[in-house]
Amino acid sequence: MRIERAVIHHIHLPLRQPFVISYARWEAMPSVVVELHTDDGLVGWGEGVADEFVTGETTAASVEVLEHVLLPEVLGHDLRPAELQRLHAVMAARIGGNPSAKAAIDIAFHDLLGQQAGLVVCDLLGGRDDDLTYPSVISIGEPEEMAAQAERALSSGFSAIKIKVGQGEWRTDVARIRAVCEAVDHRAPVRVDVNQGWSTPAVAIQAVRELGGIGVAWVEEPIAMGDIAGLAEVRRHSPVPIMADESCQGPATLLSIIAARAADLVNIKVMKTAGLHKAAQMAGIADAAGVGVQIGSMVESSVASAAGFHLAAARTVIGSTELTGPLLFSDDIGDLTYTPPRVHLPTRPGLGVNVDLDALERLRITRREVVRQT
Repeated sequence: MRIERAVIHHIHLPLRQPFVISYARWEAMPSVVVELHTDDGLVGWGEGVADEFVTGETTAASVEVLEHVLLPEVLGHDLRPAELQRLHAVMAARIGGNPSAKAAIDIAFHDLLGQQAGLVVCDLLGGRDDDLTYPSVISIGEPEEMAAQAERALSSGFSAIKIKVGQGEWRTDVARIRAVCEAVDHRAPVRVDVNQGWSTPAVAIQAVRELGGIGVAWVEEPIAMGDIAGLAEVRRHSPVPIMADESCQGPATLLSIIAARAADLVNIKVMKTAGLHKAAQMAGIADAAGVGVQIGSMVESSVASAAGFHLAAARTVIGSTELTGPLLFSDDIGDLTYTPPRVHLPTRPGLGVNVDLDALERLRITRREVVRQT
């Protein structure tokens, strides 16, 4: 069985309300959906969401790389598990970086492998834990509004709150965090994501020292990405656990974080790791080092969100997820089902997501097709 044809869909996923973090604001989320067809009629779906501030990609560039560089190399590959390593080696040799474009192919390949074997992707990856929960994710806003959103989330059944901070002066962020923690009043953990917004260790240390004992579960990526020595310094002074996200790009950076004792936890994102294959490897490395793992989100549709949940279900070291993109969209291309605080992992072979072709057409900006040259 071989991969014969691919279709690239550049889409925009409309958000119910603007999504605001320290370095960006989105009214709609751009995404690249990849559709792989085999010579015996199977169709696999993948997705890549680029973030130029984190992965160094733009959506437009991802489309070009997929059409002209990566997919021509993928077409003709045999569909079997042993091909996964060769697939990644071929993609890495053809072009550096571009992890979300590679992730779209990797996810679609896993979808096809699962369908071929009659297995759900989490079973392909090694096991299944159906008790998957996720937090309510709250964008940056005024302290009172963020606190009110946290109250509404708890009333809706959520068991964890994640808040975005990192805009403005650090004391304003501490006020936001305190307001949410006071509203939650230890009824649920509050996860704080700074998205690099405190910039330097000196600023971050001042902020984290204010957060002990108020219900903060951890502080994520408080300083500029890549400053692993600085992150280790912040961790040494912090009364709450520190999570690395943007600084944890792949196996090499994960090993550097572990060696420096820079974080208690890491946020592994399929978009940063070029797909499930390397993300699973990284979960194993973190497990061996005693570092906790979260599977994070770049605010993807049901397709890539399902992929992340399948990985979380397959690895016991993964203690949390934040794959809430489908909850934030007013229109989605898939049918991943959420009942706060749990997701219902599909049980159909492959990713198990039914892609709505009408929605795909409705949300599509461009469509391109790549066919195997014989």
